[in-house]
Amino acid sequence: MNDDLRLILERIGQYSTRRYQTRYWLQVVNDQYDKTYNFFINIQPKGQRVRSIPLHTVEQYNLSYLEKIINEIQKNIHLSFMYDGFTGQKWPTTQELIQKRKHYDE
Repeated sequence: MNDDLRLILERIGQYSTRRYQTRYWLQVVNDQYDKTYNFFINIQPKGQRVRSIPLHTVEQYNLSYLEKIINEIQKNIHLSFMYDGFTGQKWPTTQELIQKRKHYDE
C-alpha cells in the first residue's frame, strides 16, 4: 500500500497547483475487466472544459485495500472524490454505498 499511496500523493501534489477559479477533484474508476482501480485527477478552470489526468493504477483488486488508500489520501489532501463503476457496492468497514447510482456516461 505504501508504494501505491506514495505515488498517488506525489502525482496529486504535482498537478494540484491551486490556480485561481479552478476546480480540482479525484476520480476513482473500478475497471471490472482488468480487475484494477484507476485514479485520475480532474482539473477544470472556470469557463473551460475538464481535463482528466491519469495518476495511478492499483493492481490489487480488493475493496478493503482501496478503502485504506482512500482514507489515507483524505487525511493528507482535502479534495472531493467521484466514483465510477461502483454501483451497488459497499465499503467493507462502514457498509455505506460507494456509488448511489450510475452516472450518465457509464
